[in-house]
Amino acid sequence: MTIYLEAEAQPLRNTGSIRLYDAEAFEGMRRACQLTATCLDKLADLVKPGVTTQAIDDFVFQFAMDAGALPATLNYRGYMKSVCTSINHVVCHGIPNDKPLRDGDIVNIDVTLIVDGFYGDSSRMYLVGKVKRAAERLCEITYRSLVLGIREVKPGGHIGDIGAAIQDYAEGERCSVVRDFCGHGVGKLFHDSPNILHYGRRGEGPEMRPGMIFTIEPMINLGRPHVKVLPDGWTAVTRDRSLTAQYEHTVGVTEGGCEVFTYSPGGLDMPGFSADRLAELTA
Repeated sequence: MTIYLEAEAQPLRNTGSIRLYDAEAFEGMRRACQLTATCLDKLADLVKPGVTTQAIDDFVFQFAMDAGALPATLNYRGYMKSVCTSINHVVCHGIPNDKPLRDGDIVNIDVTLIVDGFYGDSSRMYLVGKVKRAAERLCEITYRSLVLGIREVKPGGHIGDIGAAIQDYAEGERCSVVRDFCGHGVGKLFHDSPNILHYGRRGEGPEMRPGMIFTIEPMINLGRPHVKVLPDGWTAVTRDRSLTAQYEHTVGVTEGGCEVFTYSPGGLDMPGFSADRLAELTA
C-alpha cells in the first residue's frame, strides 16, 4: 500500500512514503532547479575537445560556491566529486578525472545543487566536437523519450505510465532502456520515494498526486540494456560497450498537470542541437 504524507510531517530520510510538497516548497525547488539549469547552460561553452572532466568538475564547484549553493554529490556516500561525467559507453556516475575529452565523444553531465535545503537535479548530453550521426540520433531518441515520459505526469496517472511511454518509444526506435537505474523522488532529500522506472506498464505503480516531486532520467542504449559497475564502485558502463545517453529533468505534479523545474533558461536543454531540432523533438 502506498502512503502519502505532507512533506513537513516526515523526517529527512527515505521512509518509503511519498512526500507531498506545498506551494512554498515548489518555490524552493524552482530556485534550486533553475540554478542547476543555469550551471548546465554555462557548461555548453566549456565542453570541447581537450577539456578534462576534472576541469568541468572544478567549474561546477566554483559556480556553486559563488552562488551560495552546495554540490549534492560532493562527499555523498564517499563520492568525492561535484558532478558525474559519463562519456560514450558510461551509463551514469562517471567520475571526473584528468583525461581530456576527444573529438566525437558524447558526455552526460549530471549536476545537483542544494539551495536552501532543496535539491535541484538535472543532466544533459553534450556533443564534443564533430559527433557521428549514430550518436546524435541516440541523443535525440533519449531526449524525445524524456519528453514523452514527462507528458504522462498528471494527477490520477500512475508511475507506470511514465515508464511505458519511454519504453514503447525507445524500443520502437530499436534502442534499449536501462533497467538497473531509475528516477527518484527529490525535494528536501537527494534520493527519496518513489522510484521512477523508465519501463513498465500503464496503470501500474503509485498514483501521481499533486505535490509529488521526482526526477525522470531515462538511460537509453544503442545496444542491449545490460550494464555493469566498475571496480571503483560508481562507474556504470554498458556490458556490450554500446553508446548510451541520458537526459534528466526534475518535475512536480500540479493540480493541472506537471511543472518542469529544470528547463534551461537559455534554451539549451539539448546543447549542440539547433533550436529548430529541439522544437521538433518536443512537439
